[in-house]
Amino acid sequence: MKIGIIGLGLIGGSLGFALKKSGFADYLYGFDINADHRAEALNRGIVDETTNNMEELVNKSEVIILAIPVQHIETTLPQLLDMVTDQVITDVGSTKNSIINQVAHHDKRRQYVASHPMAGTEYSGPQAAICHLFEDKTCVLCDVEDSDEECVDIIKKMYRSIGMNIVYYNSVDHDVHTAYVSHISHISSFALALTVLEKEKNANRIFELASGGFSSTVRLAKSNPDTWVPIFELNRDNVLDVLDEHINTISQFRTLLIKKDFSTFHQLIEKANNIQKILK
Repeated sequence: MKIGIIGLGLIGGSLGFALKKSGFADYLYGFDINADHRAEALNRGIVDETTNNMEELVNKSEVIILAIPVQHIETTLPQLLDMVTDQVITDVGSTKNSIINQVAHHDKRRQYVASHPMAGTEYSGPQAAICHLFEDKTCVLCDVEDSDEECVDIIKKMYRSIGMNIVYYNSVDHDVHTAYVSHISHISSFALALTVLEKEKNANRIFELASGGFSSTVRLAKSNPDTWVPIFELNRDNVLDVLDEHINTISQFRTLLIKKDFSTFHQLIEKANNIQKILK
C-alpha cells in the first residue's frame, strides 16, 4: 500500500520505519515544511520519496497519515479532505475532540479515521525516529461510527501490522483520560525540572547527584514545547481538572510534613503503591 506521511518528526518518522519493516507500506511518501526534516528522513530511509507539495503527496497515496502538532492538524485536516477522492486519512494527535469537530460536517468525513497511537519519547525530529516505538503499545481509535467501515479496517490493519493493540473511545472520553494519564505527567515533569533548576543553581550538583529516579521523573521535561503547549491549550479544561487534583494532593503532603504526621504520610504512600497492580 502507498502511504503518505505529513510531518516527518518522531512519530511520523517512526511510523515510516515501522510500516516499512512490517511490509504494510509498499512505498512511502513524505511531506514536511522543514526542508532539513525532508532531507534527514530521506537520508535515513524513513521514506522513499519526499515532496514539498502536500497535494502531490495526497494524489500519490492510498493512506495519508497526519503527524503534525495538534493545532496544525485542526487546520490541515479539512484541507486534506477537500483533496482526497477515495483515500483514507488518519491523524496521530494527542487530543481528539476539537480536531474531530473541525470536520464533523465535511462531506468526506467518513474517509477520516481519528487515531492516537500512545507512544513517544522525549525527543523530536526525524533523527529521533525509531523502528520499534509502537510495539506492544496501545492505539486509540475515536468515534469510529462516524468513519467508513472499510476505512476503519484499513487503519486497524495498519496499526496492528506494527504491533499495536487497538482500543475504542469516544473523543470526549479520550481527551479526559489522556489528560489523567499522559498530559498531567508532562506538566509534573516540567514543574519538577523548573523547581530543581530554581533551587539548585549548581548544574554540576544536579549532574553528580541525580539518580535514576530523578532522571526518569524529569525525562519528559525534555519534550518539545512546540508539541506540548498546543496539547495543553486544546485540552485545557481536562488538564485543569486533573491539575487541580494533583495540586491538592501535593498540598496534602505539605500539610502532613508541617504537622509531622508521618503515619498518614506512610498510609498515602502505601495507597500510591497500588499503582503497581495496574502497571505490572
